[in-house]
Amino acid sequence: MSAEPEGILTTPIDQLPTLVGRSFGPSSWRAITQDEVTAYAELSGDTNPVHLDPVFAAGTPFGGTIVHGYLTLSLVVPLMAEVFQVTGIGVGINYGLDRLRFPAPVPVGSRIRVHGEVLAVEEVAGGYQVAPRVTFEIEGGAKPACVADMVLRYYR
Repeated sequence: MSAEPEGILTTPIDQLPTLVGRSFGPSSWRAITQDEVTAYAELSGDTNPVHLDPVFAAGTPFGGTIVHGYLTLSLVVPLMAEVFQVTGIGVGINYGLDRLRFPAPVPVGSRIRVHGEVLAVEEVAGGYQVAPRVTFEIEGGAKPACVADMVLRYYR
């Protein structure tokens, strides 16, 4: 069962510059299953046994299978959509990342959620470039699973 997200940040595109320093989230909790990890491994070609083989993974420092870092990162799209919304746009795109770290592994079956802060907003031709720092927490975890300085673009 997932709780509803708490800190939804919604703004019209023309008000994006006012968001610098504002926080958003957390999103609802999202469990990641072994079936999802296996499907991601097949799609990405990353078949490291630490993600797929419970017997092998039990003998690693992680004690069990862990979620791919990039699978965790990919969940930013649905999780962030719950808590960061820009209205009045023609299109929004992921322009890239300035910094990405995976401080703690996500054990398969764990729940994660995302929260963030808008670090910068600058005008670009036809819209705005927004730089949020997003942090994925693991339920009950001491360290974040992922911290990413994203670069997003929203066009009118």
